[in-house]
Amino acid sequence: MDLHEATQVWIVDNDVEKNVEKLQSCSQIVDAARLLRDGEVVAFPTETVYGLGANALSDASVGKIFLAKGRPSDNPLIVHIGDKGQLSTVAQHVPEKGDRLMEAFWPGPLTIILPKTDRVAQSVTAGLDSVGVRMPDHPIALALIKEAGVPIAAPSANRSGRPSPTTADHVMTDLDGRVAGVLDGGATGVGVESTVIDVTVEPPVILRPGGVTKEQLEAVIGPVELDPSFQVGAVETPRAPGMKYAHYAPEGEMWLVEGTPERVRDQQASLLRAAKENGLRTGVLATDESSGYWEQNTMADVVLSVGPADHLELVAQQLYAVLRQFDEEKVQFIVSETFVRDGLGMAVMNRLEKAAGGRILSV
Repeated sequence: MDLHEATQVWIVDNDVEKNVEKLQSCSQIVDAARLLRDGEVVAFPTETVYGLGANALSDASVGKIFLAKGRPSDNPLIVHIGDKGQLSTVAQHVPEKGDRLMEAFWPGPLTIILPKTDRVAQSVTAGLDSVGVRMPDHPIALALIKEAGVPIAAPSANRSGRPSPTTADHVMTDLDGRVAGVLDGGATGVGVESTVIDVTVEPPVILRPGGVTKEQLEAVIGPVELDPSFQVGAVETPRAPGMKYAHYAPEGEMWLVEGTPERVRDQQASLLRAAKENGLRTGVLATDESSGYWEQNTMADVVLSVGPADHLELVAQQLYAVLRQFDEEKVQFIVSETFVRDGLGMAVMNRLEKAAGGRILSV
């Protein structure tokens, strides 16, 4: 059911100086911030993906996020702040390791789990006594939050389960008519969501891998653990976004194949043959190194590369756009190779495993 007759799109011109103070006075930011204060939901760019924002202190406002996305209500949201002065509104206190992480990585793609205050809407935290907080490293996002004057709860601005949006067009594909407005600030940079780390426990625990790697975190605060919930269905009560439900999925069935390059290629070919025999339109999610092979091979109807296998920053940046392109090409069955599981590769593989719904073959 549509929530709005039309979704307003504000384009922040490239000739506008992208510093936070000047952006705050731009008419596009002022209009979007007013809607947030009035209880509406607005999509906006961050350095990771586009977020769908609402006043984090209002259950009525936050409820519109869940309605627009079709998101389960037991899936908590991340609260975005514009400066550390807003932190006391949403967090009771910050453990010492949390302070060190903020100093090192904020603004940036790191969400820190903290004890929440009573001012945070219950629907933001799904009833938990903790809240995930981050300060985005994007001038439009920071200007919007500061102009709105309230902390902003914001998951990714897509329909629940779909690949996250890295452009305003992706947002409109999923949410046109379901949200009040979209601030178009161009393509995002990091491409995958923020890392989520819980500093209310010792040692701290990574609940979701993302733009800040485990190695980078440990360089600042020492040993951190990985939550076992990275596997689909591994937990009953999610403590952070992306822990319980299938996410990032294209419309077609997707399989990951891992192993030696030759064995991977043979297994992918076998899967593709079976899919084509069943009349399905097939696709391969490839790297630059493997795309040439598949383009010369007629087994796949669509071959899309996410970039060089050893350039994980580019792979992360392009992953969601490639998954969405498979949908645009009406691909019904997709095979993909895998990536290393350390550094940023941990975040890439986490998203791919979720997109495939846990369908992984080791050969």
